[in-house]
Parts: sequence; structure tokens; C-alpha cells
Amino acid sequence: MELVNRTEVSEFFLKGFSGYPALERLLFPLCLAMYLVTLLGNTAIIAVSVLDVHLHTPMYFFLGNLSILDICYTSTFVPLMLVHLLSTWKTISFIGCAIQMCLSLSTGSTECLLLTIMAYDRYLAICRPLRYPVLMSHRLCLLLAGAAWVLCLFKSVTETVIVMRLPFCGHHVVSHFTCEILAVLKLACSDTSISEAFLLVGAILLLPVPLAFICLSYMLILATILRMPSAAGRCRAFSTCSAHLAVVLLFYGTVIFMYMKPKSKEARVSDEVFTVLYAVVTPMLNPVIYSLRNKEVKEAARKVWGRRWTSK
Repeated sequence: MELVNRTEVSEFFLKGFSGYPALERLLFPLCLAMYLVTLLGNTAIIAVSVLDVHLHTPMYFFLGNLSILDICYTSTFVPLMLVHLLSTWKTISFIGCAIQMCLSLSTGSTECLLLTIMAYDRYLAICRPLRYPVLMSHRLCLLLAGAAWVLCLFKSVTETVIVMRLPFCGHHVVSHFTCEILAVLKLACSDTSISEAFLLVGAILLLPVPLAFICLSYMLILATILRMPSAAGRCRAFSTCSAHLAVVLLFYGTVIFMYMKPKSKEARVSDEVFTVLYAVVTPMLNPVIYSLRNKEVKEAARKVWGRRWTSK
């Protein structure tokens, strides 16, 4: 009987906003527009970072990785979510759910580590400027970025396998618009305390710990900036990390708001709408923030765009 229960669920129904058809019609064009802006904006950042030789530096190497992450993260769930917003058939296969869960976990976790690496890069650039080219070599950049991608993929595969091997006893209605790991875990009909403890350890390692390192880096950066003799030097030093700081505040601010706010017994549609907007808006705003706050990116974009029109 236990074997039957474990294999009974072949697909999941993603409930999402199925009870609010008017809201679905409103969210579809909004999410579609934001997804397209995310793709265009982050692709532009990647293209500019690759085509302009002046941006072949560690800072823009990591920024390119961040843009790739944002494209991958949104692409794991937004296309299917858009289809479900227009359809009454909101199912996803068991394997498809596992893949979506794994990829969204992996890209989201990698972004946590990448933001920490970028903070460390800014610390070395401002606090150790003379040794920066040696300390942050191209080899180290590749090693740090590669380690972040591989470690988070391994972590996500492990967590996905742990959750998807649980018996669901026919429960297949996920109260979410994606195969979010905690929403799927609630469907399990066995003891989930070990799985929850494992997920908690992983969440602590990839949220509070990286945030603590980021805060420490910026405390040291701030102390260095305040010791600079000239106001122009202080402004220039702060401008090199202001965009990253804005992205960190946006990313961690929304995550803390989502997971630290008091939980209500009944799921509110306003919470679901905020979750959708957070998941789509944050990757969309990252290239906007870096474009508006960074003169080098704007200047490189003008050069690349100018060369393209000149060649025509």
C-alpha cells in the first residue's frame, strides 16, 4: 500500500490564482511585460559586458553572471505561469515539477552567494586597491563563480530529491503558482521534520550567513571611505558599490519581508500577488539599477550602440 501511495501522484495541480479569473487576466499582461523587460535588460547587460573591453573586469564578470542568473531564474517558472494564467488546465508533471523546483532553488541560491562574492570584490577594490589586481585575479573570479553555481546546484538537487521522495498519498493540489519546495512539502502525508530541518540548515547557510558577510564587507568599506581625505575620492568610491548595495537591499529586503512577516492561517491572495511581483520584479530591476547607477555601463552601452549604427 505504501508503494502505491508513493507512486500515485503523477502530476500536480498548481492552484495559483485559479479562484480569481479577473486577477489572472490582469496579471498576464503585467507579468509578460516584466518578463520581456527582464530578458532584454539582462541580455543587454551581458552583451555590453562582453563586447566592451573596458568592462572586462571582475566587477562586470560577476555582474554578467548575475544577469544570466536572473534570466535563468525567471525562465524556470514565468513561461509556464503565463500559460496557466490563460488556461483552466494548470497541471505540471511530477518530473516537470521536480525540475522546476530544482532549477529555481539552484538559481535563487546561487544569487545569494554571488551577491556575497560581489561584496567581497568591492571590499578588495576599495580597501585593498593596490593589491586588487593580484588578489582578484581572473582565475579566482572563475573559481568563485563556478563554485557558487556548482555548490548551489548540488544543494538544490539534494533538497529536491529529499522532498520528491516523500509519499503524497494522492495529494496533488499545490497552493502556489510554481512548484515551490515548501508548498510541495505540505502535501506529504508522512513525517517531514527531518526534511524541514535539512531545508532550514540550507536556508540559514544561504541567507543569514551570506548577509552577515555582506554587512561586514560594507562596514569595512564604509570605514575606508570615511578615512579618505578628499570628498571626490569618497564619492567615487561609494559610486562603485552603490548599485550593488541597492540590489542587495532589494533582494534581501523582499526575502526578509516575505518570510519574516506573521503567517496567517488562511493564505491571502495579496500575499500570492506580492510573491509573484517579487519573483518577477526583482530580476527586472537589477539591470535597471546597474544602468542608472553606473556611469561605466551607460557609457559602454552608448559605445556599443554607436558602433552598431556606424557599421550599418
